[in-house]
Amino acid sequence: MNDNFLVKKGFTLIELLVVIAIVSSLAALLLVSLASAKGRASRSVCLNNLRQIDLGIRMYSDDSRDVSPSPSSGAHITNAILYSYKTFVLNELGLTPASSQHSKLFSCPSDTFYYSPGDKPPYSGYTPQSEHDQAFSLFSSYTFNGNEFTNLVAPYHGPAVRGIAGMKLSSIKHPAKTIMISEGPAIIPYSWHQPKRPIANPQTCYFNNAMDMVGFVDGHVSYTKMYWDGDTNSLSMAYNPPEGYDYQWSGD
Repeated sequence: MNDNFLVKKGFTLIELLVVIAIVSSLAALLLVSLASAKGRASRSVCLNNLRQIDLGIRMYSDDSRDVSPSPSSGAHITNAILYSYKTFVLNELGLTPASSQHSKLFSCPSDTFYYSPGDKPPYSGYTPQSEHDQAFSLFSSYTFNGNEFTNLVAPYHGPAVRGIAGMKLSSIKHPAKTIMISEGPAIIPYSWHQPKRPIANPQTCYFNNAMDMVGFVDGHVSYTKMYWDGDTNSLSMAYNPPEGYDYQWSGD
């Protein structure tokens, strides 16, 4: 009669622990995969944005006898050409200033914090807000390579190399290597895509080989490694990088 009884056997504690470990590992791999996919999607959006903005700047230059935007391009333009270039791009691409604050074209999805050197507004250090949402950036995640017109609060060094503001694009000797437009962090540099956290004090935000999206004078865009020389009073836009880097700030 005992042979007719079915013996029900449950999982042992060890077996349950093994199953839990396997499920946890699979979940961790899934989260990493999802984060990686989200990062790729964000970079893809930024590359597409930069490609369109790069084209807008070129269209403006074509209409201005090949001359790129500069502070003298209009009476309403200040020396903050890093951001005020946007005025010309809006016109060229048929966008209106009224809608530009919330324009997706000028917003990088990874732009969730920003860092400005110095101790006076808008130089407010680490801020857990989008640069795109700030008035000082004219509501843009992206900066034009006109760094020679940038005002920096002491003790920060001013740029030693000339950007391309006011230059004829045809006069730029290395268009495939010279930056036209970039994400804001590239000029410092730090990275929205591979941030180094925690950002507890001003200097932890700077780091060499930060990865940023960059658009070039010849129209191509890339995910680019940015050089920083380690000087905490100097920004990456102040000098061209050494050999081994695929960009330069100067037009010569």
